Amino acid sequence: MQAQSAEKRVVVSATPAALAAHVADRFLTRLRARTGNGRIAHIALTGGSMGGAVLSATRDDPRAASIDWSLVHFWWGDERFVPADDADRNSLQSRQALLDHIPVPPENVHEVAGPETGLTLDESAAAYAAELSRFGTDENPWPAFAVCFLGVGPDGHIASLFPDREEVTVTDAAVLPVRNSPKPPPERVTLTRPVLNSSKRVWLVLTGADKASALGLALAGASYTSVPVAGARGRKRTIFFVDEAAAAEVSPDLIDPSY
Repeated sequence: MQAQSAEKRVVVSATPAALAAHVADRFLTRLRARTGNGRIAHIALTGGSMGGAVLSATRDDPRAASIDWSLVHFWWGDERFVPADDADRNSLQSRQALLDHIPVPPENVHEVAGPETGLTLDESAAAYAAELSRFGTDENPWPAFAVCFLGVGPDGHIASLFPDREEVTVTDAAVLPVRNSPKPPPERVTLTRPVLNSSKRVWLVLTGADKASALGLALAGASYTSVPVAGARGRKRTIFFVDEAAAAEVSPDLIDPSY
């Protein structure tokens, strides 16, 4: 039963706007289930236009006011190593879309340190790993995310794990510095596959025809070294939330009409 529940499934919405609203609905449902009995929820966020759209839709949903945000901790699957007020920062986008609009305690928002803090890229990655370890479990020196959001690039990258680069194969570290990223900005900090895949639920959100090939390869079991998204898997659920354009190459038997 556990293996069955962890299978990769695809949920299709007609448009990006409908997709953002649907993912926000599922997100608030999970948060209510998790925090309703006093349990802490660790959430890993992503950047990109859909990452921001989902958080904006979450903010606008009336049920957001009923969440005990003091029980929710926010992290990021990756971050661009630029100043905190730089438009390229994933955390700035997340703050503008949601975090600055909800009563989440400041200490529950765990940002990657930027260069304005005086830390180098390597020091920033080490500091983020140390912060993760403060909330580690018996199994791992990092929290088990209740939900880990991931965007997917047309090349199949997730977080800042890019195809055919050494970062995607690392299993003995929680956080890595990334240099010479094939997508700007060149310096980044990323979580590794073991951290992402220890999440209870991995939710991949992607739209557009340019993502259809990466989605098809991921579902077909491509090598994660050349298609990193193929290696993304939650312990309980692995869901691809996509629009109709991205779903062009998806087999109908993989589409879940009920989730």
